[in-house]
Amino acid sequence: MPLTHTARMEAQDYYQVAPDATRALRELGAAVEASGLDPGMLELMKLRASQINGCTYCLQYHLNVARMLGVPQHKLDLAGVWREAGVFTERECAALAMTEALTARLPEGLPDDLWAEIRALFSEGETAFLAAAIANINAWNRIAIAMRFAPPVPRHE
Repeated sequence: MPLTHTARMEAQDYYQVAPDATRALRELGAAVEASGLDPGMLELMKLRASQINGCTYCLQYHLNVARMLGVPQHKLDLAGVWREAGVFTERECAALAMTEALTARLPEGLPDDLWAEIRALFSEGETAFLAAAIANINAWNRIAIAMRFAPPVPRHE
C-alpha cells in the first residue's frame, strides 16, 4: 500500500509562523551564495543531502533551481550515484563526499583523508562555506520533513 503524504503545514504557512527561523536560514543561504562557490555545485550538494534525508520537498525544490541554473540533466539524474557516474568534476566529487559525510553523520565525522582532499581543492573560506551549505540544507530538510511540506510543482524547461 502506498504511503500517503498529508502536509502538516505548507511551506508558505511555515514561513509565516516562523519568520525569524526562516529569515535566519535564508540569510545563511545568502551568505553561502555570496561566497563565490559554484551555484550548480551547491545545488548538487543540496540534492544529495535531500536524497539521503528523504526530503521530497527540498529534492523537488532544488531540482527546480538546478534546472534554472542550467545544471546538466545527466548530472541531476546521476547525483545519487556520483562516485560511479564519471561525469562530475573533482571539486563536485569532493563537495558531494563532504555532503554525504556530514549528512549521513559518519562515526568519524569528516574523515581526515576527505578533509585533506577538500582542502587541496578548496580554500579555507570555501571549505567553511561548504560546511555552512551542508548545515543549512540539513536544517531545511528536517523542517520540511517534520512539517511534511508538499513538494513544489516541478518547473519544466
